[in-house]
Amino acid sequence: MINVTGFRYCRLGTANLEETVKFAKDIIGLELVDIKDGFAYMRGDDRDHNIVYFQGDPNDHTVGLSIETFDELDAAESTLKEQGLTVHRGSDAEAAARRCMGYINFKDNSGNSIDLTVRPFASGKRYFPSRDAGITEYSHIGLRVTNPREAEKFWSNEFNFKTSDWIGWSALMTFDQVHHRFALFPSDRPGIQHINFQVAETDDIMKSNYFLMDRQVRIQAGPGRHSLSGARFVYYYGPDNMIYEYSCGVRMVDETWKPRQFPINDAAFCAWGSRPDLDILGPSSK
Repeated sequence: MINVTGFRYCRLGTANLEETVKFAKDIIGLELVDIKDGFAYMRGDDRDHNIVYFQGDPNDHTVGLSIETFDELDAAESTLKEQGLTVHRGSDAEAAARRCMGYINFKDNSGNSIDLTVRPFASGKRYFPSRDAGITEYSHIGLRVTNPREAEKFWSNEFNFKTSDWIGWSALMTFDQVHHRFALFPSDRPGIQHINFQVAETDDIMKSNYFLMDRQVRIQAGPGRHSLSGARFVYYYGPDNMIYEYSCGVRMVDETWKPRQFPINDAAFCAWGSRPDLDILGPSSK
């Protein structure tokens, strides 16, 4: 089993790099760490970076996870190849661009590009926000999968992910005590569906909600409270129709936690009555 120990970064193509970096700084509240060789490194916590934007196809997404040792990386490469997946061992230059000491890349059965990194860089400097959104951590993503049942099986059989809850066929999965690090959404294509940043408290969510509305940023859902994880949230659209989320108060789970099945409806998504577009959860949402 491949033992993931950290949730590190995502790499996103964008149609307009300058516009997207400006949005990330001025609206999301991320710090621009560096721009090098056409890649813009940005963060919202003490990791070297959380998001890398580059000029390119807006559907070109990669998720970065970390494992502990090079021996584990070698074992992971063998395990994934045994599953019939194509694995790329990154060169020293490619690892340097990912700010880690080594990595492999593979595509899961849905076509999602995944990096497994060893010894990803920390930062020697404190995160300094470009605006005070209250961000404390880059926490999770929504991941598009073409077969949610097979995707859940893959991440739980080959990796140390466990399911915390289901809503419809969508599994919310984690490798640690945070309720979810991946939310697997049924889709006809791979890619990242949304990116979450934790904030300190509910006040931060409400202040950002009004901040976003004042700047005519389109709200996707919220403010609300998730029935599954207990987190308070607001979702909003950024460039290339990427959805970003602020949330706080996410539930912690341990080995005694038993996953629950929720139906696809407004109450399952939000205990307060926010009504998002539930099409992201599959055709049975109608």
